[in-house]
Amino acid sequence: MEKFKTIYGRAVERKGSEAQLQQLLSAPMSSRALSQLSDDLWLEAFTKKIFQSGFYWSVIEKKWPGFREVFWDFNINKLLMMSPEQLENAASDERIVRNFKKVQTVAANTYMIHEVAEKEGSFSDFVASWPNDNIVELWLYLKKHGARLGGNTGPYALRAMGKDTFLLSRDCENYLRAHDVIDGGLHTKKSLVAAQGFFNELQQQSGLPLQILSQIVSLSTGDNIVGMQK
Repeated sequence: MEKFKTIYGRAVERKGSEAQLQQLLSAPMSSRALSQLSDDLWLEAFTKKIFQSGFYWSVIEKKWPGFREVFWDFNINKLLMMSPEQLENAASDERIVRNFKKVQTVAANTYMIHEVAEKEGSFSDFVASWPNDNIVELWLYLKKHGARLGGNTGPYALRAMGKDTFLLSRDCENYLRAHDVIDGGLHTKKSLVAAQGFFNELQQQSGLPLQILSQIVSLSTGDNIVGMQK
């Protein structure tokens, strides 16, 4: 396993300088700030990532005001009252991308968030208190209990909301395979546990959040040329 200093040094070299590399890195929110978010925002984030999956993100962004209108600003309490007929009507509304299977996830994930909040006080508290050294178990929870939140969809939504997590981007995956951290399916339990162990070790060496570590790993390898000097 490469040491963090080696990975970081290569990322610096690829980006031209330490200052340029640092400009490309972003940090997660604190657990305290995360716990104060509205649960409605989680439903909105999950829904956006679900609809962006396999679609042009720019189209979803352009239509997003329509999504917020159709789904009542993703208000959990209101959406809990949404009837099957109303859900079906929403799926044919021209203000959104009309995909009934994806529209159905709004109802399913509303109930998931509500059920967690009933037990934990709020969904935000639940996510904020989840230990980062076992973040893949949160990924698996979302996959099991949510709708269409498996693969990279759930993790990308967590990252978008500010939860500290690494991401299995293409560059990160290529690095992990090239260094024999994983050798099977990307989202198998074996691969996820191995990836978690790798990032936990980097975190012990560096003291940095998982988010920054996975960005550094990705920027240290692959074809990305963001910020590189000519």
